[in-house]
Amino acid sequence: MIRWRWLYTSLLYLMLPRVLLRLWRRGRREPGYRRDIGERFGRFPQASPPTCIWLHAVSVGETRAAQPIVERLLARHPPQTVVMTHMTPTGRDTGRELYGDRVVRCYLPYDFPAAVARFLDHFRPSLGLIMETEIWFNLIHLCRERGIPVHLVNARLSEKSYRGYARLGDLAVHGLNALRSIAAQSEPDAERFRALGATNVHVTGNVKFDIAPAPELVARGEDWRRSWGAARPVFLAASTRDGEEALLLDHLAAIRVANLLTVLVPRHPQRFDEVAALLERRGIAYRRRSVGLPDAGVALWLGDSMGEMAAYYAACDVAFVGGSLRALGAHNLLEACALGKPVVIGPSVFNFQEATELGIAAEAVVQVADAAGVAEEVARLLNDGARARRMGEAGAAFARSHRGAVARLFTLIGL
Repeated sequence: MIRWRWLYTSLLYLMLPRVLLRLWRRGRREPGYRRDIGERFGRFPQASPPTCIWLHAVSVGETRAAQPIVERLLARHPPQTVVMTHMTPTGRDTGRELYGDRVVRCYLPYDFPAAVARFLDHFRPSLGLIMETEIWFNLIHLCRERGIPVHLVNARLSEKSYRGYARLGDLAVHGLNALRSIAAQSEPDAERFRALGATNVHVTGNVKFDIAPAPELVARGEDWRRSWGAARPVFLAASTRDGEEALLLDHLAAIRVANLLTVLVPRHPQRFDEVAALLERRGIAYRRRSVGLPDAGVALWLGDSMGEMAAYYAACDVAFVGGSLRALGAHNLLEACALGKPVVIGPSVFNFQEATELGIAAEAVVQVADAAGVAEEVARLLNDGARARRMGEAGAAFARSHRGAVARLFTLIGL
């Protein structure tokens, strides 16, 4: 096993020049990638807390998903500082928006033994929680050597990820079994972990069901809706990814609904200007959220803001969930369901496979094959208010019925 970890570490060192070059290149669009680089190698400017629980959430989705876990840690274990690590600037910014100064934020070091050791020496966590599918073999090994229990929580493993880890053989088996436990989102996820050789696997459910939309954001969305007029139909395209906006715009005219307001919210803030430029090239009149609310003469509103997704959902009649028209696995559809909105989703849903299937079975979600299908289904729902209401009510009931994952997780890890 030492040999396999040595080979893994050697490969990491060989990749280092390429990783640094990628950081610098990404920094052209996202300056955050060029800041705090020392943290990625275990150098931290902030003082170390006397005691802490460490939670790793790689980017935006994982950081938002961790919210009910973080809130429960802060409420039930106030003597412990929560240290939240990320790999992306957007994840770090999301952590700032959600938790402010209540948690310590930094980047997780790259998985070099010396960098990881400096991280552990600095923060001295009593417990580690890693969200979803972040398996860093040196990190897990060094935590186990130091007696720091580490749990993989809200764990998911797609077929694609399963095949990738399966190629690692004993390295994957050893890494997974060095974890204190794996708290899987679903039984299919748990079975894939077990097929890799993991033994301490439990199904605790998806903690994203336990996320409660912030009341102030829901109220904000309802205020927006009143300003537009309650009778005005609103279609939300949420968390769209690169290329999806163009696909949706190609078919927007097929949604033949009078006085329609389309709200387009790109997933990543670095793409706000890019999507605005796309709209301008196509000659589509629009207003940006950063400029103000749309008036009666504006048919497209560009949601160029962070941290307001619950408000956008609260303000719409029908929601399309992005990341699903391309092979990206979709983003979180549960927030829309929880707010009682009918959901349309594309063909690529591997990140939310079980939730999508359950939502379809509950008649809260409609899955379509392409952007043309999105337009057709949105038009049907906007023209059939009774069906849209039934779907929304089914979505709210579906979301309520699957809550409780955080309580089961805390019971498993003994907190």
